[in-house]
Amino acid sequence: MIIEHFIKWIDTARVAERAAAANALARAYIVSDLDFEDRCAAEAALTLLLDDPSPKVRLAMAEPLSLSPRAPQQIIIALAADQPEVAAPVLALSPVLTDNDLIDHAAGGTEGAQVLIASRARVSMSLSAAIAEVAAATACIALLKNSGAEIASISFRRMAERLGHDAGLREALISDRRLPSDIRHMLLFKLGQALRESPLVRALMTSARAERMMREACVRASLTLIERTAQDEHAALVEHLRMRGELTTAFLVRVVAYGRIDFFGAALVSLAGQQQGRVRALLSTGRDVALSSLFRAARLPPVSHGVILRALKVWREVANGKRIAGPQEVSFLMLRRLEEVVSSGAVADEKGSLAGLLKSIHLEALRENARGHALAIAAA
Repeated sequence: MIIEHFIKWIDTARVAERAAAANALARAYIVSDLDFEDRCAAEAALTLLLDDPSPKVRLAMAEPLSLSPRAPQQIIIALAADQPEVAAPVLALSPVLTDNDLIDHAAGGTEGAQVLIASRARVSMSLSAAIAEVAAATACIALLKNSGAEIASISFRRMAERLGHDAGLREALISDRRLPSDIRHMLLFKLGQALRESPLVRALMTSARAERMMREACVRASLTLIERTAQDEHAALVEHLRMRGELTTAFLVRVVAYGRIDFFGAALVSLAGQQQGRVRALLSTGRDVALSSLFRAARLPPVSHGVILRALKVWREVANGKRIAGPQEVSFLMLRRLEEVVSSGAVADEKGSLAGLLKSIHLEALRENARGHALAIAAA
């Protein structure tokens, strides 16, 4: 009888009165222990309120229903598809909505709805994948900042591929400790492209010089990334660089000069098709002949073998506590070793290119050491 009177009353009641009544009815439905007939009648009344012309009434009903797993599913689904202010609490909170429901709303909803879904207390891996695939950058940023979101590696990649040009998303991705190293490298490259295309850089230098500076900056950033990448992620990063055509002899020589021997080993495993244990053993204690054979299997040019062997010997001594050295000393010794190589014709050209690379590495290390020394003096 109460529900019957309610249904007749709402035709003449004011908006504020209908909103208060809708809120009270919704709370009673999810809190009170109604018998079957009263529950059915209350559900019918709530369904009728979905057609109320005022969004204030529908919002008053949505707020309490969005908090309860006992809310009628058909009403929650309808409220989730309502106008944004009515749908907001339901999309953000309702436990009644399934992953499939939320994926549909993320795919077809507004940017605001996507952000609400991405910010839910728990976001499953499948829902995260859908957000990464279709949502706007703001929703992906909200997803990355959500500690309750489960995000697969492929979803990180899709966000980087689709929206890596967005500065806010790049920052959020790079700040996430879960981000795989190969995707981190992809974002560094996208950042370099963004800097190269910026109006300031275009105004200050030619496109050729900007391109060269971008490549050099990306190489240095890659070395820093290798240093901060866990050893079990080296193989993935190697394959990423290989697919991009960046796993060059010049890059590997630079890697060795900077003492990133574990990564160099992972690269040799991939390039030479050798077992990881054998490559590690050779790098640790292997003789020059065996190492040169490994380098040939990896298709490293013969002119590079001697300088790499020289660097490996120095880094072995450092690892065993027999010597103190860094990239500055190692690159100098590599350059000295190269000068001993007798060359002619094409080999002379390769030697000249390698000498230029080693000189640039040596000068770069000198500058880094000088800068660090100056900063240490200033801090004293």
